[in-house]
Amino acid sequence: MHPPEDHFQLRLAETEDDLRAAQRLRYEVFVSELGGDGAMVDHANRLERDAFDPHYDHLVLVDTRRDAAALDHVVGVYRLLTGERAAELGRFYTEDEYDLTVLKQSGRKLLELGRSCVHRDYRGGTALYHLWNGLADYVMQRGVDILFGVASFHGTDVNTLAEPLSLLHHRYLAPEPLRVRVQPAHFQTMELMPEAAIDRRRAILAMPPLIKAYLRLGGFVGEGAFIDRAFNTTDVCLLMDTAQMNAKAQARYTRGRG
Repeated sequence: MHPPEDHFQLRLAETEDDLRAAQRLRYEVFVSELGGDGAMVDHANRLERDAFDPHYDHLVLVDTRRDAAALDHVVGVYRLLTGERAAELGRFYTEDEYDLTVLKQSGRKLLELGRSCVHRDYRGGTALYHLWNGLADYVMQRGVDILFGVASFHGTDVNTLAEPLSLLHHRYLAPEPLRVRVQPAHFQTMELMPEAAIDRRRAILAMPPLIKAYLRLGGFVGEGAFIDRAFNTTDVCLLMDTAQMNAKAQARYTRGRG
C-alpha cells in the first residue's frame, strides 16, 4: 500500500509507536475536538485507547515529514477487525451498541471498521482517499463481504439532528437481512419527522463526511441511533455489502486494482 505522494506511507501499524501515534490522533479528534472521554482515555499522555486495541489491526496513514519520536506521524487511522478474529475475541466492539445477530448468522465474511479519523490539517485533501484505497486492498485480500461499523454525529440532542437522522431512516435503512438494531435498552428511533418534511439538501449537509462517503458508495444504516453520552456523540451503524455496490461506486472504491 503506497500512496502516490512521496511523503505519505499507508500501512498496518507495525510498532508500539505506530499504535500510540494512532491513539494520539484519536485523542486529538475524539477528545480534544469532540469532547469525548472514556474509562481508558489517558489524558496525561493524550491517548484515546480502550481494551479492544490490542486485538485489532490499525490501518495508519503516515506523513514522513512529521515527528515520529513525538508520536506526531500518524495523520489518519482506521481500526479493523475481521469476523474470524472477532470469533476468537468473543465479540465485536459494535455489539456494545447494536445487536449484530443478523450479520453473525448470515454466513458472510465480516469486517468491522471503527475509530476512523483524519488529522484536522489533512481534511479536505487526499488523506481520506488514501485510507479508503488501503481499506479496499485489505477487503479484497481477505474476501470480505460485509463492512460495518459505528459512525458518529457530534452531540447528543436528537432534536438538533432530527433532519439528517430521519433522512437516514426513510431513505437509507438497510435491507432486512442486514438490518442490525440498537440494543433494546438504548434504542433511540431515527424516525423523528415525516419524510415529506425533510429538506434533503440540508439534511445531507448536516451529515459528517464519513457518513456521506458510505452513502455515496451504496451504504446503508441499521435501525435506530445510540446516544453515547461519554463521547458526546449520536451513533449510527453503517453497513456496506461489497457485492451490492453499484458499478460506479465499486469502480471508485477499487480504482487501480484490476
